[in-house]
Amino acid sequence: MANIVGLCGSLRRGSFNAALLRAAAALAPDGSRIDAHTLHGVPLYDGDVEAAEGILPVVATMKDAVAAADGLLLVTPEYNNGIPGVFKNAIDWMSRPGSDIARVFGGKPVTVIGASPGSFGTQLAQNAWLPVLRTLGTAPWCEGRLMVARAGQVFDDEGRIVDAGIEGRLRDFVARFCAHVDDAGMRPGGRESKR
Repeated sequence: MANIVGLCGSLRRGSFNAALLRAAAALAPDGSRIDAHTLHGVPLYDGDVEAAEGILPVVATMKDAVAAADGLLLVTPEYNNGIPGVFKNAIDWMSRPGSDIARVFGGKPVTVIGASPGSFGTQLAQNAWLPVLRTLGTAPWCEGRLMVARAGQVFDDEGRIVDAGIEGRLRDFVARFCAHVDDAGMRPGGRESKR
């Protein structure tokens, strides 16, 4: 069973990416789970705040959830051809202190998907995440890509997928990532071998 944490990089109430994360969680195969977490409440990173107050509770909660999970699903918007600042900021907070990076991210299977109202999906934002994920020591899973373009035609006003083709692609993507995470956990050094 794959226990995956999903993080959405948008704070907007009607976010297409939040809807995509909810849909991914609903389509997780039997025996696997995707727990959606929010970035709401994470302030801008400030080293002085960290020095004075330590890791803030909202950040510690996310870090512990990711550390305990078998895999990580990043659902990213694309702002100005790149990673949204609010999303990168949350990951920067989660990488503090540097001595805790391996506990939270080290060897963690991670994949990136995203939705955009534009015609190219979130290709550039997804590509921009790769150096960050490598720096954190994750194990990026790149055997499939899911970039939802023209998202306004894919989701209804309540955030439900109304495009059967996209829903099928998302179901397949989530199933393959969950299988990969399960397989990674069974390898020597994986979570099953540590129990």
